[in-house]
Amino acid sequence: MDEAIVEQIKGAAGKIRANVERVIVGKGEVVELAIVALLCEGHILFEDVPGLGKTVLAKSLAKSLGCSFRRIQCTPDLLPSDITGTYIFNQKTADFEFRPGPVMAQIVLADEINRATPRTQSALLEAMQERQVTTEGETRPLPRPFLVMATQNPIELEGTFPLPEAQLDRFLLKIQIGYPSAEDDRLILERFRRTDPLEELLPVVASADLLKMQRDCREVHVNADVEDYVIRLIHATRKHAAVELGASPRAMLALYNAAQALAAIRGRAFVTPDDVKYMFKPVLIHRIIPKSESRLHGQKAEQTLKEIMDSVAVPVEEEPGEG
Repeated sequence: MDEAIVEQIKGAAGKIRANVERVIVGKGEVVELAIVALLCEGHILFEDVPGLGKTVLAKSLAKSLGCSFRRIQCTPDLLPSDITGTYIFNQKTADFEFRPGPVMAQIVLADEINRATPRTQSALLEAMQERQVTTEGETRPLPRPFLVMATQNPIELEGTFPLPEAQLDRFLLKIQIGYPSAEDDRLILERFRRTDPLEELLPVVASADLLKMQRDCREVHVNADVEDYVIRLIHATRKHAAVELGASPRAMLALYNAAQALAAIRGRAFVTPDDVKYMFKPVLIHRIIPKSESRLHGQKAEQTLKEIMDSVAVPVEEEPGEG
């Protein structure tokens, strides 16, 4: 892969991150992971308490790329057609015309996705996977770039419909934002005291350039030892004593592509084992199913993933060959 292309990706990712961080304070790692998802054409599941900036992050990304943005507030009475769109009778033309749903935007925030019924969840997740919607037998492609950022509150479980494992697997990353530090809180007060910096954001990278970056990231070199490391990590999730169901081939591809994107935005034309290790938790945390006895003993998925990563030998880094 040409070093000049890598520098372009690194520069563009840096612009997006700096622009978003004019609004989002002290969460550089979260912003970086969101850019990784964008470059991989993946989707993000945020599991965290309300008020930490998930909606603001989605809006900031959309503004930084000049992309259309829509928000879906998921509730139990939300219908699939409320997401995908429906036909409305136009009295002037005496004909039915299609009215697009909010999923037809480029960046979509599905707020509290676990409050929607399984039928509605399936409609949204099908659009995420197929990147198209079908209404009345007519299929319409979704715009590109296309990113769904879904949220769910881990505290309030009353009146919710947990996402099945097969649907969780459709998300590239699962991220927790977490509370800001005292210093970050002070900066938030200072920054938001008079105006909302979100209103002042301007695009810094064109969406057409992002599409090219998505294609270029697939060309980041991964040598045989690192590929073998990815495979051994995935197989280790299937053999661990605390895991009922390990990672799928889709999870392996997700880890592989996420490591490529991370390497590119950090200015490298090759993937290192550290890239794979960095992306291991956000890619796999929602894809493994712990055994019931592990849950009873309080063993968390993070602890299990750490044990798996520690059990797999890391390849010795060599000077990368030509990709």
